[in-house]
Amino acid sequence: LDLAGKTWARLTDGTPLVTADKRGDGWLVLMHTTATPEWSNLPLSGLFVEMLQRLVALSQGVAGDAGDTPLPPLSSLDGFGRLSAPPPAALAILSRAFATTKAGPKFPPGFYGSEVGRRALNLSPGLSPLKAIAALPTGIGRGAFGGGREVDFKPWLLATALVLALVDLAASLALRGLWPKLARPGAAAILLAFLAGGGTAFAQTAPGPTRPANDDNAAVLSTLATHLGYVRTGNPDIDQVSRAGLSGLGAVLSRRTAVDPAPPIEIDIERDELAFYPLLYWPVVAESPRPSPVAMARINAFLRRGGMILFDTRDAEAIALGGVGPAGQRLRDILRQLDLPALRPIPDGHVLTKSFYLIDEFPGRWTGRPLWVEDSNDRVNDGVSSVIVGAHDWAAAWATDARGQPMFATVPGGEGQRETALRFGVNLVMYALTGNYKTDQVHVETILERLRR
Repeated sequence: LDLAGKTWARLTDGTPLVTADKRGDGWLVLMHTTATPEWSNLPLSGLFVEMLQRLVALSQGVAGDAGDTPLPPLSSLDGFGRLSAPPPAALAILSRAFATTKAGPKFPPGFYGSEVGRRALNLSPGLSPLKAIAALPTGIGRGAFGGGREVDFKPWLLATALVLALVDLAASLALRGLWPKLARPGAAAILLAFLAGGGTAFAQTAPGPTRPANDDNAAVLSTLATHLGYVRTGNPDIDQVSRAGLSGLGAVLSRRTAVDPAPPIEIDIERDELAFYPLLYWPVVAESPRPSPVAMARINAFLRRGGMILFDTRDAEAIALGGVGPAGQRLRDILRQLDLPALRPIPDGHVLTKSFYLIDEFPGRWTGRPLWVEDSNDRVNDGVSSVIVGAHDWAAAWATDARGQPMFATVPGGEGQRETALRFGVNLVMYALTGNYKTDQVHVETILERLRR
């Protein structure tokens, strides 16, 4: 009656092929086949040998006296500790003498025996114990170990580099015939002022995570590279995740596409200029204050001129069955003040599903909620949706730490879901930069061929 629990292997029709029963400290294993190929060719196949080897591997073995069985050298350690083929002069060791054999030229350390059963001959048992030197020979001095003194060359190297830079500047001006003009007092004063303070002023306006509003130098620098922006929420934790998420997405874009974005910029929608950014990531927080009418007017102008905003309520995991949470209510208050057409779930074949990767889902840290786009025609922004709305917390899925490792788990799909979230981010940036060019009929045949494969 308990045959099923004792069957280790059976044929496709259920006939037991290998059965086993526990007997004391061992197993009784039966092979239900004939020794000849009258009923099955299993005994004549290599599979039968492998099955027997697997059975032997399950055993613990029985201790016994191997007697004078020679154990030939299988592999030996060379002088650098690397395991290699034994040298030609290596001899076999008798089993009964193996425990007392010391490693040497005739018996180098390594493995002896065969691939099925082998024993290790170690070098350490044959070494003499270490002893301290009792007395040093005549003429040998004794001294204590001491560390060396560091010499900091940094100031000298920086000063040398500055002098060389000034010499190079002077030589360049002289070769172009500008040195006599700069020798006048007014020009010399301007040059000295630039060397003394200009570098510091430029460094203060260099692009980075934040920048001063209405700064002409910062505006110029923002146009020199592609920056992704994220809206400041006032919550330091959420803003940190947004910054890390766009930085992680930027690294993926640099590796996989021709887009090489600069570090993301934190945006204050009440005071910063938005025209420099093709895409803004807006994590919606219920506690954030309602944008002022002036800010909403500037956002409407940004959207009309081709800008794109990804609104993320980040609450897909907490809101079920199509409900709306506090962040969703705040998002509705914001969208009511925007001059937008109606939103609808993203349709099949939308440009966002094929702007770079071919995808049909848009997960982030969470998944399961729809992605909303504008229900507009080609007369508005050439058919490109300027607003995309979701709740999957995409920044958390994109976010990486200083070592490039993910900061948050993606639920429930794990790393496969994170890869899809990154592909959605790549598609989103390409969609913001290239618009609806993927709808061009020239590419339809190629896309359809990829879908067939």
